[in-house]
Amino acid sequence: MRTLLALRQQGAPLPYLLGHWEFYGLDFLLDPHVLIPRPETEFLVQEALQWIHGRSQILHVVDVGTGSGCIAVSLAKNAPGLTVTGIDISRPALAVARQNVVRHRVQEQVHLLQGDLLQPCRGRIDLVCANLPYIPSQTLAGLEVARREPRLALDGGWDGLRLIEKLLAQTAMRMAPGGLLLLEIESGQGESAAELASSRFPKAAIEVLPDLSGKPRLLKIYPDRD
Repeated sequence: MRTLLALRQQGAPLPYLLGHWEFYGLDFLLDPHVLIPRPETEFLVQEALQWIHGRSQILHVVDVGTGSGCIAVSLAKNAPGLTVTGIDISRPALAVARQNVVRHRVQEQVHLLQGDLLQPCRGRIDLVCANLPYIPSQTLAGLEVARREPRLALDGGWDGLRLIEKLLAQTAMRMAPGGLLLLEIESGQGESAAELASSRFPKAAIEVLPDLSGKPRLLKIYPDRD
């Protein structure tokens, strides 16, 4: 207890000290190799489930940058017929995600792959969910979170949109008809993220949805809906 208290006084995040944290009503194992789940990301899960529950066919969902697996597992637990592929470039992060998949008994639904964004994924995709790194590099340098959580899960390049742009390019030929992309963004990226999506998908229906505090938070793209 004294050791944990000393670490907390030094600024170590409480979820890492506890080794677990709640997300979307579920308890997830954590360690410093993965980002701590935020309430803002629950909005992405909520929107995804609303879309999923409006469809009768078996869907293939890909969670890009799965980290602890909180998005993938939450979707699987709330949509039992769903098939989810969770992808991360970090092997240690995937080890945490694998523990959470087993912990919540969704091994038959959630499959984990290591790779760069969609690169290891095969077949058509109905829904892409992604909470990718979106903090601009220069901004991140001055934030305390950069010292406490994995930089790989935070640094979005010079404008915070480099990985999002790369993912959009990869999805162009991979989405099934009627598919959907849901991407979490930084609150100041609403306009620039929408413009980026429009340049990649000129005929798409694109929305930027606000979170509960009214800040732009979720980029919603229907690639083949005018």
